[in-house]
Amino acid sequence: MQIGWCTINCRFNQEEGVGDTHNSYAYDGNRVRKWNVTTTNYGKAWAAGDIVSCLIDLDAGALSFCLNGVSLGTAFENLSRGPGTAYFPAISLSFKESVAFNFGSRPLRYPVAGYRPLQDPPRADLVRAQRLLGCFRAVLSVELDPVEGRLLEKESSEWQVQGQPTVLLTLAHIFQRFAPLLRKVYLVESVLTSFLLGLVEAGGPEQAPAAVGQVLDLLWLFMEEYEVHDCLKQLMMALLRLYRFSPIVPDLSLQIHHLRLTVAILRHDKSRKFLLSSVLFDALRSAVFFHIKSPLRVEEAGLQQLIPTTWWPPHPGKEGKDSKEVKEETAEERLRRRAYERGCQRLKKRIEVVEELQVQILKLLLNNKDENGGEASRYIFLTKFRKFLQENASGRGNIPLLCPPEYMVCFLHRLISALRCYWDEYKASNPHASVSEEAYVPPQVFYNGKVDYFDQQRLGGLLSHLRKTLKDDLASKANILIDPLELQAATMDDLDEDQEPSPAAAQRPVQALAIGGALPLPRPGWLSSPTLGRANRFLSTAAVTLMTPRRPLSASEKVKVRTLSAEQRTREDIEGGPWNEGLLLGRPPEEPEQPLTENSLLEVLDGAVMMYNLSVHQQLGKMVGVSDDVNEYAMALRNTEDKLRRCPKRRKDILEELTKSQKVFSEKLDHLSRRLAWVHATVYSQEKMSDIYWLLRVCLRTIEHADRTGPLFAFTPEFYLNVAINSYSALKNYFGPVHSMEELPGYEETLTRLAAILAKHFADTRIVGTDIRDSLMQALASYVCYPHSLRAVERIPEEQRIAMVRSLLAPYEQRPWAQTNWILVRLWKGCGFGYRYTRLPHLLKIKPEDANLPSLQKPCPSILLQQHMADLLRQDPDVAPSFLNSVLNQLNWAFSEFIGMIQEIQQAVERLERNFVDTRQLKVCATCFDLSVSLLRVLEMTITLVPEVFLDSTQPTSEMLLQRLAQLLNQVLNRVTAERNLFDRVVTLWLPGLESVDHYPILVAVTGILVRLLVHGPASGTEKATSVLLADPCFQLRSIRYLLGHPEPPGPGAAPPAPDRKRFSLQSYTDYISSEELAQVEQMLAHLTSASAQAAAASLPTSEEDLCPICYAHPISAVFQPCGHKSCKACINQHLMNNKDCFFCKATIESVEDWRAGGASNTSSAA
Repeated sequence: MQIGWCTINCRFNQEEGVGDTHNSYAYDGNRVRKWNVTTTNYGKAWAAGDIVSCLIDLDAGALSFCLNGVSLGTAFENLSRGPGTAYFPAISLSFKESVAFNFGSRPLRYPVAGYRPLQDPPRADLVRAQRLLGCFRAVLSVELDPVEGRLLEKESSEWQVQGQPTVLLTLAHIFQRFAPLLRKVYLVESVLTSFLLGLVEAGGPEQAPAAVGQVLDLLWLFMEEYEVHDCLKQLMMALLRLYRFSPIVPDLSLQIHHLRLTVAILRHDKSRKFLLSSVLFDALRSAVFFHIKSPLRVEEAGLQQLIPTTWWPPHPGKEGKDSKEVKEETAEERLRRRAYERGCQRLKKRIEVVEELQVQILKLLLNNKDENGGEASRYIFLTKFRKFLQENASGRGNIPLLCPPEYMVCFLHRLISALRCYWDEYKASNPHASVSEEAYVPPQVFYNGKVDYFDQQRLGGLLSHLRKTLKDDLASKANILIDPLELQAATMDDLDEDQEPSPAAAQRPVQALAIGGALPLPRPGWLSSPTLGRANRFLSTAAVTLMTPRRPLSASEKVKVRTLSAEQRTREDIEGGPWNEGLLLGRPPEEPEQPLTENSLLEVLDGAVMMYNLSVHQQLGKMVGVSDDVNEYAMALRNTEDKLRRCPKRRKDILEELTKSQKVFSEKLDHLSRRLAWVHATVYSQEKMSDIYWLLRVCLRTIEHADRTGPLFAFTPEFYLNVAINSYSALKNYFGPVHSMEELPGYEETLTRLAAILAKHFADTRIVGTDIRDSLMQALASYVCYPHSLRAVERIPEEQRIAMVRSLLAPYEQRPWAQTNWILVRLWKGCGFGYRYTRLPHLLKIKPEDANLPSLQKPCPSILLQQHMADLLRQDPDVAPSFLNSVLNQLNWAFSEFIGMIQEIQQAVERLERNFVDTRQLKVCATCFDLSVSLLRVLEMTITLVPEVFLDSTQPTSEMLLQRLAQLLNQVLNRVTAERNLFDRVVTLWLPGLESVDHYPILVAVTGILVRLLVHGPASGTEKATSVLLADPCFQLRSIRYLLGHPEPPGPGAAPPAPDRKRFSLQSYTDYISSEELAQVEQMLAHLTSASAQAAAASLPTSEEDLCPICYAHPISAVFQPCGHKSCKACINQHLMNNKDCFFCKATIESVEDWRAGGASNTSSAA
């Protein structure tokens, strides 16, 4: 943003703005520079909510700026002047930037002596208004002593007009002239607002609202309604500007005074209802009143006085307290920390005063006891609040409608405080209701059409689709009947915009029926009327009502109710009444009959959950940037201090530069640590953490109750699952290290409940949205990375654990399998061969600073879930073949893609012309490599847990699976272990993006599988695995020797390897591979060497005619029936896994028989 002045001759475009042309001058507080074609340093950094004064003196030819009333000095001199030269205010804005101008239509916040605004103030009206206000005040502040007959002065707290004719007549004359003036913006802000602020400052907490209320009573009494409306609108807009643009002072007194006046005005019932109806959510952003802006300049905000001693907390890994050892704190650090914490407490207490006033505002807006013949404030608020949510949910492209995320965060916390207060008040007067700690949203709210969810996606898909497919479940479980014919008629009739409904028809229920008792009741004729379509225009979801039976009602039957859109609802439509459940219409049998609380509070709760999903979570993550900056500067300061200690005394030039750097880093850390204190007090305090935790528990209960409704669970909005996942992530990652989630009440229970939800619903067929399914899968994958959350998964009921593992073992085809495979890998990591590392060993050598990345977690395998997996693979004969076949298919694809990509990368690097490898291609290549490694680890886990799946000859698919496994293992070994091959060359290039590609991760995974097959298995299984491995034509013993660093014997005429060439060897990784594991590899090598020699001596030459025509690797051993074509068993068994047609003639294969040279045997198997 560049703001300043320009002449009419300036021409601006997308590249050149104010200050970039000859006769334009600008100040940019973001970059702290001034601009006039060239640029130089100038002024101070500005922040959102600051006020910039742009001053131009054409007599002196000078231009200057002020920031919040403080002069920044002369910016430009010798301006061009003369006939025909005129300067105009100008500004250049970037995307999403906004600014409010004041050319004099309102009083200047910081007037400057000797300068005038572009628009002169209404001086005559201002003088009249001040005189009339003086008369008004004089009438209120004096009274006639009936005894002595003299005037007595009264305090503002004692102002009362008790119908005295003389006083009322005098006030009527004053307001006859005063009322027209109070409609003008300048006069309201300059005269009335200042007067009311004076009353608030002079009075106490009880006296000030009474005095302001007395003034408002008189305004409503003596002014016309339209005049009061204009006056109150301008008054609230002035207060909002004053609050938003007030500078932050140490005691926050300015913000407190403006909020106290706002509270006093809203205590007036009539004024509050008007402001709610027409101003707070329509003419202005009322969420501004709930925001506490963060100071960019801590010295001006007084934080240096509040927090004289600075300190910065250590930055632990996201795994929590167990992630690494905490360095012992010195005595000096302890003193600094305690002084810093005392300063933070002082700051927090001052902020709490502001927050309490903001909560009072929301309590007034949620008041439902102020009907007084009209609508209570709470129900007006609900209508406006729902519209506010809709604008922010569906108007994302329309920037003016959006509430900034930082405002939304504060608004949510204040709303939760007010909501829980009213919830617990209701519980105090209704013992059968629930406390706020047990709050949730009943599932019927999601499908009875009482609450508008506009375009929010449901778990089961589109609402119109759900109403059609689940209409029978709605009728049987919730007594709600939706007629598709009426819905279709309503859609067609909705196109008719001209015909108006009759008065009788306008009061009829619409579009859907909810009935209690017997369903086959007479169908009223009005269901086919055009009224149905007209009423549907006001409903974004299915309208639901109770049909009135044509017979006397018993005490247990429900009466007819009417559902309207949010704008047309009344208190009875929300809270219900006799024979009317309001928002709780359509209660399923699983839900309790006793209501939780007032129905209106349930809708507020639902809106709070939606608010978190809209932008609060993203803002919480964004504010962590301050903490990250502190950590980066703290690390830089420590490194600089280490260099200072190591620097020789004689190098004074280096010492001087290091000292300067140390000073810069220290000053920046002092500034950031005070800003961090502000952020922790306003965003990451213990109270804010408790709010997010409460919201998490609300979502968990809501999902649990909705799940009990069976198929009706599909009506639940997606954002409930999103908020449950994201709020847990925020509590775990954003609020530390000052506050820990483990300190929250019921922490272990909450973790277990969330684990149960993730385990059950990540593969729930009732959830159809791709994004939400991916979110559930990713959340579960993250959940099993941490010991405390993994233990929570192990605590869920056994049947849920088994169902979760069964879903994980489903075939990988036609579903997103990468995350599923990652979950299985995390359950195994720590148990596999050489698989106990946190960071890949080769990365620790080249990037040791990356070892402490918070995303790297220590291995935490789950023996319990591994056992469930083993039981399922053993007990269900269909699970293991389908699962392992899909894993082998994906491994074949992933490794083939990886090899193809590194070939392209190698070719690009070897070209003579300068080529840049696409970073996206590098990323995809590394991803395919990581997938290959993870798939190999899953195979290792499967072989370890249930080796009989591959080695038991009695299982029909074991031989085929073992042959496929041997083929893939030999393929991987040959590609990776060949000397000076493609893989070697790409690894040695150290291309950015391919850091994870190395010999170690993939070779230890393959070694783990071979060791399990050839060393740990039973004798019969080892013999079978050995024969299959050696029978594969791709097997090379040198690949096994390569694992232990044994050089490959040079071929005839080949040059011997260079003696200084560094060779890969598992023996070089003794920190990661135990001596027992190395011994097992040596044992495997000796076994294969012996078996290979014996196989070579016993093998007989095979003619080409007897080889399989498909692979040319094995002799023909199977004949297909009825066509009679032949191949080896390995080829036909693998083919029949996915296809039943013959390789050659495409005839359907009915059976496969054994075949030997010289004749066929009688052994056969069905295809």
